[in-house]
Amino acid sequence: MTEPVEPDFDVIVIGAGIAGCVTAYQLAQQGRSVLLVERGEEPGSKNLSGGVLYSRGMEQVFPDFLTEAPVERRITRNYINFINGDSSVAVDYRDARLAEPVNAVTVLRAKLDPWLAAKCEEAGALIMPGVRVDRVLTEGTRVVGVQAGDDELRAHVVVAADGVNSFIAQDVGLRKKPPQHHLAVGVKAVVSLPRKTIEDRFTLTGDEGAAVAAVGDCTEGVGGGGFLYTNIDSLSIGIVVRLDDLTAKKKVVTDIFDHFLEHRFIAPYLEGGEMLEYGCHLVAEGGLDMVGDIVMDGMVVVGDAAGLTLNTGLTVRGMDLAVGSAVAAAEAVGAALDQKNTSRATLAAYREKLFASYVGKDMETYAKAPHFLETDRMYKEYGELLADVLYGAFNHDLKPREHLVKVARGSLAHSPLKIMQLVKDGIAGARAL
Repeated sequence: MTEPVEPDFDVIVIGAGIAGCVTAYQLAQQGRSVLLVERGEEPGSKNLSGGVLYSRGMEQVFPDFLTEAPVERRITRNYINFINGDSSVAVDYRDARLAEPVNAVTVLRAKLDPWLAAKCEEAGALIMPGVRVDRVLTEGTRVVGVQAGDDELRAHVVVAADGVNSFIAQDVGLRKKPPQHHLAVGVKAVVSLPRKTIEDRFTLTGDEGAAVAAVGDCTEGVGGGGFLYTNIDSLSIGIVVRLDDLTAKKKVVTDIFDHFLEHRFIAPYLEGGEMLEYGCHLVAEGGLDMVGDIVMDGMVVVGDAAGLTLNTGLTVRGMDLAVGSAVAAAEAVGAALDQKNTSRATLAAYREKLFASYVGKDMETYAKAPHFLETDRMYKEYGELLADVLYGAFNHDLKPREHLVKVARGSLAHSPLKIMQLVKDGIAGARAL
């Protein structure tokens, strides 16, 4: 009778992004033997995401996160901008209450991820960078380890934290390849500027930061939006556009990005800057519909790999959801190891914990948001209508003034939008957001 193979580790985590690192850190803190495998030359080298991190979940894991971690600025200004070709309409929300306690910070993943990896090592996890996992090892329906090149490494539990495509989860049939309407393409650059220049241009002081969200002509009518975040001495700027809409409209994503950089309402922020980083990657956009099976015998799926990204139109979240999923996964995996039972039935506690937390609750609350944000009118006609109404209010052309309601009716009459569309979209928006 063949003796069972003794695992090399309690847990193998694939992917040293935020979800993978936080999961590995907490399991190592429990005293588990943990291997953290990263295909990049170092943690953070393959991760393009990064911008605004809603930080309170991270503070629960690392109480001194705000003083120890390489955070950039504390977001106290949120600027939401409907951009048209020659006009823009914006909401400029500033609030000192967002500074204390800190609500959100800007981060650069090239700095944050190595810091998280170092925390994992301090806790006792073993990190293997520059290693690509080719497949998971299975015995029947159970995942028992991973294969990387000629090496086979075994564990009681494997954690898939390998990003939005999660080839690991697809390889074992736990997830299918995401459909186009569940994906977006993100292009991002980091542009260096002197600290004082950034603070002057965004009217900031100290470590205050600003987050700019833009929709409309910034993506040339393709569903999605642009963003601009302030770091200490650089700006993170980019676009995220729906893959299905990009394909249908036969647009080139890099052309849209260049258009955004050169837009008359964006270019002044970047003037005199030097581009330090540039890259492109896929982003999960399916919301709750994208979160399918995340547990099987011997394996759980966390972070982007589990489809945990949320775009409400006002906020875009992924990193804080990754943290929350890592917390739930580490608790469930730790309990399963204590019981010496890592079956799907036992590991299912992860899904229960996830959906009992803010992560699952928020995914459910905004379950209708992805469908609402597929409305093409959001990215052209609505911005133009708002601008036309305000033009009628501010353009004093020596003609007698009209009440604003009449101005709005006149603008709507000249718009391709119809009153019933406004009503339907308003109701849909209220239900979705």
